[in-house]
Amino acid sequence: MTNSLLSPLFAFVIYGVLVGILSLASKAISMRGKTSHEKTSSYASGEEHDAEPAAPGYRPFFVAALFFAVLHLGVLMLGTSGLAPVSLVYLGGLMLALLALILG
Repeated sequence: MTNSLLSPLFAFVIYGVLVGILSLASKAISMRGKTSHEKTSSYASGEEHDAEPAAPGYRPFFVAALFFAVLHLGVLMLGTSGLAPVSLVYLGGLMLALLALILG
């Protein structure tokens, strides 16, 4: 019996029952509100929201993410290279890749 109390399945069932009881109790004692337009509309400082999204796509995010990924991995590679002469060639390629990302 003691081992079954410590099993994950038994704990999951107990917590599930407790959450269900708590959910039903809170639903029973909660206050009912009246539906209105203000509750269902979005709030933007009293102004109507724009019909088109602010950022039209994910392209600016991906460019920034790729820039930082190339930068961090490049510094990691240069830091572990041991100042070999070939690391200067790698540093030049890293600079060109970052310049291409910046200029688009």
